[in-house]
Amino acid sequence: MMKKKVLTITDVYVPVKRRQTLDQQKVDSLAQDILAAGQTSPILVRPDGNRYVLVEGLHRLEACRALGETNIDVYLVQARQH
Repeated sequence: MMKKKVLTITDVYVPVKRRQTLDQQKVDSLAQDILAAGQTSPILVRPDGNRYVLVEGLHRLEACRALGETNIDVYLVQARQH
């Protein structure tokens, strides 16, 4: 079962390989959707020491950042490192 938690955006570490897949048009589109309907899909992170590593939801995370959000709702998952 996933546990919901509120984190500051700066507490979420995005691996370099994951960041390379960022599509700014997708971020802009998601930001508009989030403004209209709120965030409907969760951002998934896994704990890693004192930080949280992004598992799924890069574009949602960046859309929230673009909207000026400082805190986001995430779900903690148990995921292995790649």
